[in-house]
Amino acid sequence: MTTTAPRPPGLRDFYENPAVPVASGPSRSRRQARMLARALGPASAGGGPRTVLDIGCGDGTAAATAAPFLRGHRLVGVDWSQDALARARTRLPYAVRGELGGGGLPFASGSADAVLFSEVIEHLVDPDAALDELRRVLRPGGHLMLSTPNLAAWYNRVLLLAGVQPVFSEVSMRGIHGRPGSEVVGHLRLYTARALREFVAASGFTVVRLEGAPFHGVPRPLRPLDRLACARAPLASILLLHARRN
Repeated sequence: MTTTAPRPPGLRDFYENPAVPVASGPSRSRRQARMLARALGPASAGGGPRTVLDIGCGDGTAAATAAPFLRGHRLVGVDWSQDALARARTRLPYAVRGELGGGGLPFASGSADAVLFSEVIEHLVDPDAALDELRRVLRPGGHLMLSTPNLAAWYNRVLLLAGVQPVFSEVSMRGIHGRPGSEVVGHLRLYTARALREFVAASGFTVVRLEGAPFHGVPRPLRPLDRLACARAPLASILLLHARRN
């Protein structure tokens, strides 16, 4: 008699785990929402309400934080985690299941005016295919609002000089090794400001603006310095990028 060894948990299992964090800090969400609100304009302007897809909405916290800045526009949350969607539906009027791989997102080509892509790209095995899919669902000239941790954040530069693994980077899905922090969040890819600009531009977008945002996990005594670093995006904790579909 032979027995089959249990299948080791994969990425899908990891993100379906309710213990895995699915929300980011409110400061990033507010800054990103203000950028998008400026880009879209009021819903009462010519063209009426716009459709905004929050791809990888997690528990809906970020979209709910952005909603007051996007009054009148249609905000739809999308995630592949059933657990996250169950929580998102308590905060958002629309939350649907979808993923960037496989059959793609459940939306017609050119059906969205804007996409929020908040702290998702660093979790992806194939970010090239993901941006192809985002470009597909966006109308020509549609807005991409992408945020991701900055590999070259001011404190990561210091940590690397000291031989310490940078914050946000992970070498294991099972534990923290060689870097500050206590949570495994599944980061697979990290970007500097320059790399993010080049990557998005090569994917069929025109970069409009790149800003910085603070990281809620920075120790309290260092938070004033972290906020100060936002003035220069290449040093900031979080990169906020606004691009338009070509």
